[in-house]
Amino acid sequence: MAEVTPLQKFTVPLGGQAIELQEVVHAAGGMSLLRVRIREGKRFTVFDIDPASARGWGEAMVAWAHRQPG
Repeated sequence: MAEVTPLQKFTVPLGGQAIELQEVVHAAGGMSLLRVRIREGKRFTVFDIDPASARGWGEAMVAWAHRQPG
């Protein structure tokens, strides 16, 4: 069994996808994972990613956002 802690929820304005970020800690130990849940209507996409991948993904998104006007 895993302990799941909600971190953040938001809805994408253009497209309406519901995004939920959760921390997942498995009872057996090991690293914490970041769960990204994307809901599009009735369909769910779920990624469980390690800290290094989350850091790279986050840095890439922040860098892209800073390059955008406004």
